[in-house]
Amino acid sequence: MRKEKAQIIFEDGTTFSGNVFAEGKACDAEVVFNTSMLGYQEVLTDPSYKNQMVVLTAPMVGNYGINKSDNESSHIQVSALLVREYCPNYCNWEANESLKSFLEQQNVIGIECLDTRKLTNYLRKNGASQARIQVEGQAQSDPAPTTVALKQNAPLVTSNEDKAYHIGLIDMGVKQSIIDRLESVNCRVSILTPMVSADEILNAGYDGIMVSNGPGNPEDYTATIATVQNVLGKIPLFGICLGQQILGLSLGAKINKLKFGHHGSNHPIINLDNKKVEISAQNHNYVICSDSIADTAIECTHINLLDNSIAGIKAEDHWAFAVQYHPEAGPGPEDSLYLFKDFLQMINQFKAQ
Repeated sequence: MRKEKAQIIFEDGTTFSGNVFAEGKACDAEVVFNTSMLGYQEVLTDPSYKNQMVVLTAPMVGNYGINKSDNESSHIQVSALLVREYCPNYCNWEANESLKSFLEQQNVIGIECLDTRKLTNYLRKNGASQARIQVEGQAQSDPAPTTVALKQNAPLVTSNEDKAYHIGLIDMGVKQSIIDRLESVNCRVSILTPMVSADEILNAGYDGIMVSNGPGNPEDYTATIATVQNVLGKIPLFGICLGQQILGLSLGAKINKLKFGHHGSNHPIINLDNKKVEISAQNHNYVICSDSIADTAIECTHINLLDNSIAGIKAEDHWAFAVQYHPEAGPGPEDSLYLFKDFLQMINQFKAQ
């Protein structure tokens, strides 16, 4: 069967050619690369990748198929998947379908036979960049949206298990693994919209608040930043990824966009308290500016060893801390799971005042 030819065309005219292995909607979107060797199902369904094309640097993709339990959200979030080689013959006892069928069911295009080494080097040199997919013989697509809509009037969804702690989770684009990890440490989780008010939070009787990961520019979430400002010091708070950026903004820090972001499950960070190095899973384009925290209540707790960017913060007087990576580790190592227990310890200390 003849495969359709496709091109990824960047704004500066640079073009990469490949073949379509999964038919779907051609698109315009920001292109980023991910260095994880496995976990493509989790990457595809991670809400932090909304409206982005993702290049996987692993040389072969699809060989273990897709299963029913590893989705991080209800559907594929990426605009397109770009790979070196697609493996149509998967083998895994848990798998129930191929990567190709998973993509095609949701109209997400997959392109293979790309020089992903050259493409990744292009992104490292030029930064995460907008590009258009053009499929041979097809009309050009309409531009994809470049902004992320805030969730409004979302219903409250609560896990029903009888747990010792009740956590209000502000859903900026939360991964299912984060909810699972909270529940595994005896937490009942209520999902809250980013438009939730401080009064709603403080009147609900939560033991603690989490601000989740999510896509987009953190400065666009003005309502959530204001809410966090108004609950700080009144309830323990834990932020993950975008949640760290929002916490930083609420405390007066500034945000910087990285040239090509951090995307992968192999990023070393150092915990400044115990000097231990952790291997972390990361997916973000923005970080807190290191030179903007000096006159704030923010203390840096973790550093990314690849570029010395801030990977963790705390504000002890405000009963808040956050990390720029994904401690729930799906996909990725489990070096940072202790942070969920640290959150519960902070809750207990807050209650004991």
